[in-house]
Amino acid sequence: MSQDIFELPSPEGNSIVGNLADLGQDPLGFLTKCAGEYGDIVPLRLGLTPACFLTKPEYIEQVLKDRILFVKSKGLRTLRTLLGEGLLSSEGDYWYRQRRLIQPVFSQKRIAGYGQIMVDYTGQMLDTWQNGETRNVHDDMMRLTLNIVMKCLFNEDVTEGTAKEVAHALDVTMHWFESKRKQGYFVLEWFPRPENIRYRNAIQKMDKSIYDIISQRRASGEEPGDLLSMLMQVKDEDDGAQMTDKQLRDEVATLMLAGHETTANTLSWTWMLLSQHPEVQNKLLQELKEVLEDRSPTVADIPKLRYTDMVIKEAMRLYPPVSTMAREASQDCEIGGYQVPAGCNIMMSQWVMHRSPRYFEEAEKFQPERWANDLEKRLTKGVYFPFGDGPRVCIGKGFALMEAVLLLATIAQKFELSIVPDYAIVPQPSITLRPEYGIKVTLKKR
Repeated sequence: MSQDIFELPSPEGNSIVGNLADLGQDPLGFLTKCAGEYGDIVPLRLGLTPACFLTKPEYIEQVLKDRILFVKSKGLRTLRTLLGEGLLSSEGDYWYRQRRLIQPVFSQKRIAGYGQIMVDYTGQMLDTWQNGETRNVHDDMMRLTLNIVMKCLFNEDVTEGTAKEVAHALDVTMHWFESKRKQGYFVLEWFPRPENIRYRNAIQKMDKSIYDIISQRRASGEEPGDLLSMLMQVKDEDDGAQMTDKQLRDEVATLMLAGHETTANTLSWTWMLLSQHPEVQNKLLQELKEVLEDRSPTVADIPKLRYTDMVIKEAMRLYPPVSTMAREASQDCEIGGYQVPAGCNIMMSQWVMHRSPRYFEEAEKFQPERWANDLEKRLTKGVYFPFGDGPRVCIGKGFALMEAVLLLATIAQKFELSIVPDYAIVPQPSITLRPEYGIKVTLKKR
């Protein structure tokens, strides 16, 4: 007979809010401690919500594979104002229809066409960099990846105003979500608190910009081959229906968040790690010289930039784009023979699994070489999942990896980035894993 998960050993919590305070104050530290001190399933209580934390790869894989039994968590549902019914937040048959419609837009052949945009925009940014200056490279990476995703989505250098509205809305959302997480998602969004008003206003301005672009595109009838025109053209195989303006808006907002924030963070952490490990930086430069000589990289070079790819994989292991994800049990079920009640919040942490000494030798060390000989394929499913897994694996995974490799190669060829001494770099586990105060670096022209 299966055992109730809440009979398993668990960390002590506050009598009223349970483990919510520990999770709110230091989520990465708390979950790492849970993984080290308890079993494969760690029962938790988050206020009135029953929860558990999974540390066994097979259990994580079971949850990520079953999109019907395990739906997106309450935490992510708080982002509906931003994401609407986009792929990241929708469920059930609606999600399945949208995923099926959008999948061809992200075929490897299609996204390869965006490689030149990525390299060109990076070159434009580098033209503004000066030898010896100090910059917040996280701000630079955020601006660059947003400009790239806007160009790929709308095939135009979107006006400074539009890009600003989007950047502002995404930034406000991150801070708003972080404050909600610390409060256990208790504060209702409609309540007229200043941060709620600021959040709604930022989304309204962003929405106006997106709807204006959709409206102009419909009126002109142009099909420039960007992501928006592809999304506008796709038809449902069953009934021939196309996406409404609202559906387009939701998917565009989702792509803007997922398509720039995660890559910007990955690259920011990569610059920090390279600055701390000159031997890795030297090996990277050696590969770039051998493969590219002095020319800019192209999509065709990516299969040969193997060490560059390993550097990105290792950066995403130590600093995953998303540090923790959660699902909610839609009905009573079993995980690994343990009873899990409906409504239970099931937590999984890339941060914890990626740094586990059970699966990685010298797990805390930055060693890109570990990814040689197809380590990713040899790892047990549920150990390394920077883009999630199962049917809801990130649809833009190919786009993001291509972008990260091309941007890293283009920038590393021209500049060495050194962290400003004694600058506090603090991981902030919000929707994504950001450096809370950015990453200050000094530039040195090569």
